[in-house]
Amino acid sequence: MALVVHAANFSVRPKGAFQNNVERKLTNGLIRNGHQVIAFSDRDMAMAGSPFGRTRAGGAGWANRALSDLCLAVRPDLLVLGQTDIIRPRTVLALRERLMAMRVAQWSVDALFEPGNIERLERNLPVVDATLVTTAGEALAPLARPGKRLGFMPNPVDVSIEHGENHLKANLPFDLFYACGNPNDLREVAGKPWQMDDFAAALATALPTLRPKWVGLAGQPTLGGAAYQAALESAAMGLNVSRKAGERLYSSDRLAHLAGNGLLVLIERASGYDSLFSDEEMGFFSTFDDLVALIDRLANDPARRMAVAAAGRARYRELFNEQRVAAYLFDAAFDRVDPAAYPWPTLYSAP
Repeated sequence: MALVVHAANFSVRPKGAFQNNVERKLTNGLIRNGHQVIAFSDRDMAMAGSPFGRTRAGGAGWANRALSDLCLAVRPDLLVLGQTDIIRPRTVLALRERLMAMRVAQWSVDALFEPGNIERLERNLPVVDATLVTTAGEALAPLARPGKRLGFMPNPVDVSIEHGENHLKANLPFDLFYACGNPNDLREVAGKPWQMDDFAAALATALPTLRPKWVGLAGQPTLGGAAYQAALESAAMGLNVSRKAGERLYSSDRLAHLAGNGLLVLIERASGYDSLFSDEEMGFFSTFDDLVALIDRLANDPARRMAVAAAGRARYRELFNEQRVAAYLFDAAFDRVDPAAYPWPTLYSAP
């Protein structure tokens, strides 16, 4: 068993759905796999060291020194960087020069097609052993480097966090849940770019009896914490769409929130998740009309909806539970991934 320092967004500020964050699930998984984990909140440390009070401005240097002091004191076997822009590569390099046995891994749930995300990962490539992101396939090619492990990481689900049981409830207040951080950003749905307010309006027109639970669009506020979890537990189905369809297995961590809480996941077939889940476990669609028909049919057949949602929840928890994904992260860092042990595409090999 190992000692792990996990530097990521462990902020306790009441903003966003932080209780559902991937870093918390990976930390839980590592601990449940027998490792000791010290969580280092990079953002909180930067704020603590900032001369400007409740902002991170000016506090990055203090946060880097704090991480360095921590690692030199506890001598971790593994340092994990969770999509942190605050921790500098030179800090990690200096630590590696003093802690020769320490391995380093980085992970990210940000889409590789979004501007700047590849560059953020690239800056750490010289100082990490492994990089895992929630995209599979050739989109990973720009991050491939000789001697470095690179691969797909599923969005983990954690029964202690995603504890809803919507699949057991025939009657729920809402038919459909969808959360959007910025409805003005264009998202590609069924081959067409949409502003999501327009998409919500189109669904309402096509399905006049639909009872939607919109979060962050159609004039509704974004939610975090218990309010976000309550919203998840109020709906029968959950729509999972990304800014761009067709990136192999890419999804934000919303996918785990939906599946883990027993919502029936509606997802584009182009995502590639039909290679891991069947039509008896998720609701796949290819066109807007497919989606409308799927929602209409399942909203009016709660028994069928509950059966598919239950199967999807069970399958997601089997494939992508926090202990399994954390074990994969650990194995990637120490160069011992056995592809046969994981049901998803693991490490990328350049053609």
